[in-house]
Amino acid sequence: MKIQVNAKNRAYQFTAEGGQRILYAGLATGIKLPYECGSGTCGTCKARLVGGRIDDTWPEAPGRKYLKQPGEFLMCQSVACGDCSLEVPNFVYNMDPGACVPAICRGTVARPRLLARDVMAFSVELPVARDFDAGQFMVMRVPGVAGYRGYSMVNFERSAKKLDFVVKKKSGGGVSDWLFNGNVDGEQVELFGPLGSATFFPNLTRNILCIAGGSGIAGMMSILERACQEHYFDQYHGYVFFGVRSMKDAFYLEELSRYRSVFPQKLHVNVALSDEDVPAGAAQRYPQLAFDAGLVHEVAARHMKGRYQNIRAYLAGPPPAVDAAIRVLLLEARLTTDNIRYDKFS
Repeated sequence: MKIQVNAKNRAYQFTAEGGQRILYAGLATGIKLPYECGSGTCGTCKARLVGGRIDDTWPEAPGRKYLKQPGEFLMCQSVACGDCSLEVPNFVYNMDPGACVPAICRGTVARPRLLARDVMAFSVELPVARDFDAGQFMVMRVPGVAGYRGYSMVNFERSAKKLDFVVKKKSGGGVSDWLFNGNVDGEQVELFGPLGSATFFPNLTRNILCIAGGSGIAGMMSILERACQEHYFDQYHGYVFFGVRSMKDAFYLEELSRYRSVFPQKLHVNVALSDEDVPAGAAQRYPQLAFDAGLVHEVAARHMKGRYQNIRAYLAGPPPAVDAAIRVLLLEARLTTDNIRYDKFS
């Protein structure tokens, strides 16, 4: 099926296979169609149907609340029923040369394991190696659960044959119920990606600030992994603030300690505990890390005062925590919006 997208600057044409979501078909062709979550929640990929007919695969998608005009639909949730044309209220460009172009792939779940009482880690082993950039995510579809959900990669490597993820248990969440309530080792899942623009590249030449809550630390771990591989912290500072409710909810502390032990002068890691005071033995158990009580954006604001020069900030976590961190970075740190990076796929 032929799809024509009329953007503010020009028109694009691409083909979509039967049942393929319009957004995914365009991205897989190397066209930077507008999106953020890729899974139906944010409304960024809205378009208006000009000609032809589409099928909406998720009429209850939260992102539909952003559709105000007749004929508008979400490209990430819609498939073409034949040739069609549509309009998007954005400038659209081709992806940069060398970009990791998204594609559908399938993989096998391996080594599901609890990291904390409500956080599960697992890997997806791929039959064909894939490239992705540090900080990107995949949308994933699992057996018996309708639709896709977005999860950041924890690891970073080129030509990866394995993708690592963490998922927080969520009441009524289809994927978390599937993951926490059954034996998923060896299950087949479908992925589309890599997606996302909250990416780190070693030619950034800026200090890095990472503020993450809960499982939002996933993408930050990928950024730290690439930065450490490239010895980025030989020259630039890295500030990491990881927010959890209590020490019982913390994970990846050994990994964060290991990163900091390699770059003790330039890499700084602070764990923020929102629901309890810092236990007496925390610093002794993890001497490479700092601990503080409070919401993660509050802890970051206290410790970063006077340190915002030449900063690129990366944010992830529950939407209220990300929104609060954005306010701090805009109003107190005076960072420009191009130096605040996050992806909306919660």
